[in-house]
Amino acid sequence: MASSRKQFKTIDEYIAAYPEDVRPLLEKMRRVIREAASQADEAISYGIPTFKLHGNLVHFAAFKNHISFFPTPSAIVAFKKELAPYKQAKGTVQFPLDQSIPFGLVRKIVKFRVKQNLAKK
Repeated sequence: MASSRKQFKTIDEYIAAYPEDVRPLLEKMRRVIREAASQADEAISYGIPTFKLHGNLVHFAAFKNHISFFPTPSAIVAFKKELAPYKQAKGTVQFPLDQSIPFGLVRKIVKFRVKQNLAKK
């Protein structure tokens, strides 16, 4: 696993630091977010992959047993029913590595966040 102390400059560097079995999931997460938010900029913020569009849009990160997706508290509330099967906190949801990640739901949430951020610009 990548060290939490490592300072990544790009999302490519971040993904490359993870084991071969985790990288395809991170790459797909990035691709799904990019497709749903094509106008967003990629960055590393808080040491993790971040997409920005008039402020932070979403983040994601890999951990030992899950991939966390950080779409902000408003998205967690808006998609509460669909996210119910997954462990959550105020602004994050955890997708276990031993289960398939609901990329269709991730796409819907990112589009929701794009609308939110464009509305407040």
